[in-house]
Amino acid sequence: MPSTATIVTITEEPIRLGQFLKLANLVQDGFEAKIQIQNGEVLVNGVVETRRGRKLIGGDQVMMGGARCLVQHNKKG
Repeated sequence: MPSTATIVTITEEPIRLGQFLKLANLVQDGFEAKIQIQNGEVLVNGVVETRRGRKLIGGDQVMMGGARCLVQHNKKG
């Protein structure tokens, strides 16, 4: 398990899992995101997630292929 997480900042929450994977550069496009998610290669908060539309919020953790990303919401002030 990776020891450090990459923080990926979002400006609006929630964000869908497929969109987040693209934003975090874990996949190149939506089709690749769909395949990775359907194949059970993506974990959200330590649990395999097979829904591409899963909504993520600040504090959620996404893991795929040895990479760990933490969702951070940058609230507009």
